[in-house]
Amino acid sequence: MYKYLFGPVPSRRLGMSLGIDLVPYKVCSLDCVYCECGPTTKLTTERKEYILFDRLKAELEHYFDRNPDPDYITFSGSGEPTLNSRIGDVIDLLKKIKPDIPLAVLTNGTLLSSKQLRKELLKADVVLPSMDAALNASFQKLNRPHSSLQLEQYIKGLIDFRKEFSAKIWLEIFILPGYNNKKKDLILLKDAIEKIKPDSVQLNTLDRPGVVEDIRPATHTELTGIADFLGFDNVEVIAAAPKRKEVKSYRADMETAILETIARRPCTLDDLSGILGAHINEINKYLGVLEKENKITTTIQARGIFYMLKKVGN
Repeated sequence: MYKYLFGPVPSRRLGMSLGIDLVPYKVCSLDCVYCECGPTTKLTTERKEYILFDRLKAELEHYFDRNPDPDYITFSGSGEPTLNSRIGDVIDLLKKIKPDIPLAVLTNGTLLSSKQLRKELLKADVVLPSMDAALNASFQKLNRPHSSLQLEQYIKGLIDFRKEFSAKIWLEIFILPGYNNKKKDLILLKDAIEKIKPDSVQLNTLDRPGVVEDIRPATHTELTGIADFLGFDNVEVIAAAPKRKEVKSYRADMETAILETIARRPCTLDDLSGILGAHINEINKYLGVLEKENKITTTIQARGIFYMLKKVGN
């Protein structure tokens, strides 16, 4: 089992994607109420070598010596990957040893105000930043940012990155009813999108329980209504979790292992990751499918969200 690599995981957008985790669990600049990985344990904007470059290099070389090439290599994981100050060096390494595999960076985009970071990401093939709010009150309520982050600077960083980055930018907006779907929110989001000029705008919503109770996903009708309001030709609504089964990297054995494990006793995401020897992000993909298919349910206890089999008739 690799410590910093995970997958390949099933991804509708990126096919069979090998994940690289560049920071320890839940080190992030935001503490979003909807995060499927749980609450942020270290809220920070400090960039440093959280995971040592030499250790990442060793794992990558070991993996590619023994496995077929994935469709994509993706910087993601259970925190904000751009917090790692060596992300540019890892990108350079991959472009040297695997130049034909496209690189994707999943980021919350909050640190793109840094000219140095923008320079480090220039060799990526696609960057998928998120921007959920262009109204400060909504940004604070939904994303719960580090105190040093300013929304105007955040948006300007995305605009500046677009001017410098010649490859693809897929901007993701996570819609949460009651948080960022009022008319004023949408007007400001539309204005920001026009300035950022992403290649694609992807509307997403809650797949599974977040870190705050009593939040609900936007319906498909709500999402398509927002897409119509934005009015851009490149807006799409991200497919629901069951669509992941159509991706060739979806593993039925992992789904079965999860069901068999929680049949014995309820488990948290951390429990499942430890028991099954799979990264949190990989487990998350399958939990999303199983919950949408009504095979599992959740309960919140002192230690977090527990997953259990759904009883027949419930």
